[in-house]
Amino acid sequence: MLGKTVFVTVGTTKFDDLVNTVLNRAVLEALSARDYRRLILQTGNSSIEPDCSARCGFHSIESFKLSPSIGKYMRSADLVISHAGAGSVLEALENGKHLIVVINDLLMDNHQVELAEQLHKDEHLYYCTCPDLSRTVQTMDLTKLKPFVNNKSVNIANFIDKIMGFR
Repeated sequence: MLGKTVFVTVGTTKFDDLVNTVLNRAVLEALSARDYRRLILQTGNSSIEPDCSARCGFHSIESFKLSPSIGKYMRSADLVISHAGAGSVLEALENGKHLIVVINDLLMDNHQVELAEQLHKDEHLYYCTCPDLSRTVQTMDLTKLKPFVNNKSVNIANFIDKIMGFR
């Protein structure tokens, strides 16, 4: 099967707006125009039973609610569309995936927006709200995204070396 894979995750939350938005004709067509042909949708605690019929250029649309690990889905993806949860965002970036973070603007005091904004400013990802997802897919330039390097472990090792007198 030719074409690229999109993995969508809402984590363990209920983000029905994202599930419905991704399955919207305009979003599917925008993704298809960029040669995405397979969609894997993790719906979390949603009560939605998504229509997984092939359409709008997609040869395969599949969904599941929860999994002990989404790592295998993320690794198989060419593009990840994720809720703004820090765990999902960092997992996608640490796996070197192109990423669109979709902000749930229905959440009050949503501090996840700050993470998405900073990572976008640092050119690691794109972010939007559900109404803007189609436009974001149409206008994104994935070649401009910079790889995310999580060097926290290097900093910790350097700190320990300094304390121990190795530096």
